[in-house]
Amino acid sequence: MVENQNVEWKESWRDEYLKWICGFANAQGGHIYIGTKDDGTIIGIENSKKLLEDIPNKIQNKLGIVADVNLLETDGLEYIEIIVEPWAFPVNYNGEYHYRSGSTKQQLRGNALTNFLMKKTKMKWDAAVVPNLSTANLDQESFDIFRREALRSGRMEKQDLEISNEELLEKLDLLVEGRLKRAGALCFYRMPEKIISGCYVKIGKFEGSELLYQDEIHGSLLIMADRVIDLIYLKYLKAAVSYYKETRVETYPFARDAIREAVFNALIHCNWADHVPFRFA
Repeated sequence: MVENQNVEWKESWRDEYLKWICGFANAQGGHIYIGTKDDGTIIGIENSKKLLEDIPNKIQNKLGIVADVNLLETDGLEYIEIIVEPWAFPVNYNGEYHYRSGSTKQQLRGNALTNFLMKKTKMKWDAAVVPNLSTANLDQESFDIFRREALRSGRMEKQDLEISNEELLEKLDLLVEGRLKRAGALCFYRMPEKIISGCYVKIGKFEGSELLYQDEIHGSLLIMADRVIDLIYLKYLKAAVSYYKETRVETYPFARDAIREAVFNALIHCNWADHVPFRFA
């Protein structure tokens, strides 16, 4: 049998193979056989008794998990089977997170690590608490925009909005024991790039593949959405001009409400965890 997602063959034991056990525990689980060639041919080991004592202790001490370690024998040759179950919580080896993918072991870094930890802990990226940021640091203009849009859209009643900013955040489930969630910071903090680099908007006008001009918009998500909508109509869309009697009439190709909905949806559903600015073109 060749190595696959759930099977790894090793000729002898090395402590670095704890990384492979870590990878199996973080993925779908699997088996590691010590005393075999890469194709599964059994060659045996000589120090089986010592390994039966050392390996379980090293797994528990280094990884904080328990794995079944069994002594097997075929044609007079002893070899060891390590059975690793998939664990519900993230398992690390000296602070490193490894993952079994196909027949390879990969160390998780960057966004891959972030996504893995969120999946394992069942925590959403935008629900994480932002340290050292209080409701007093938030931007009043952003709250004003929220109240205006919530009332305009009919999603909240006027009496529901006549509360303090902190009460509004509680009502929107953006606080955890008085601490601000990341979603709340992105929506109401005027400088979200201090929290997530790349959290801003680029908007550009193209002719074919040639960029004619562009703008960058910074601020909270609510401020950026508001500024983008205004900028689209002031600079990026051309209105057809007609006259009704002596009155000049400008007709844009898209309704403002449709643009507003598209812009707000785009910014809300953008994966800001990638640290890449959102682009409108």
